[in-house]
Amino acid sequence: MDDTHPEVLPAAVPQGPAIEQPAKLIRIAAMIREMLEDVRQSKPDEAGRRRVREVYARALTGLKEGVSKELQDELETLTLPLENTPSESEVRLAQAQLLGWLEGLFQGIQAALWTQHMQARAEIDEMRRRRGLPPGPEMGPPRDPGQYL
Repeated sequence: MDDTHPEVLPAAVPQGPAIEQPAKLIRIAAMIREMLEDVRQSKPDEAGRRRVREVYARALTGLKEGVSKELQDELETLTLPLENTPSESEVRLAQAQLLGWLEGLFQGIQAALWTQHMQARAEIDEMRRRRGLPPGPEMGPPRDPGQYL
């Protein structure tokens, strides 16, 4: 390594729990959101609540397949199984709890991506500064795309 071009090592990015199948998680979240809305708008009978319980159990299994062991454990501690024929309120609470967990998970992913973006930007700016290059474009509102978009 010479002094004119110092080696720049990537900053350590804190790694959170792994999301192994993000598209699957998004599909399950959309399904749960729709089911919750349907349960809120209607009064499911006993057979309907049993069916919701079955779908809920399968959704939990699917979610666990799409995330790391750490997130599986977290999900396991935060959700309670629906047993027998759950009441409407039990169904609504279970679905709302699961949907809240998923939304928190998605917000965590967005925050991690933003952090990685900002760290990469800082590294690029530091490399530009060391080499005497002008700074990159400032982050701001998007520019007018012109007549071609």
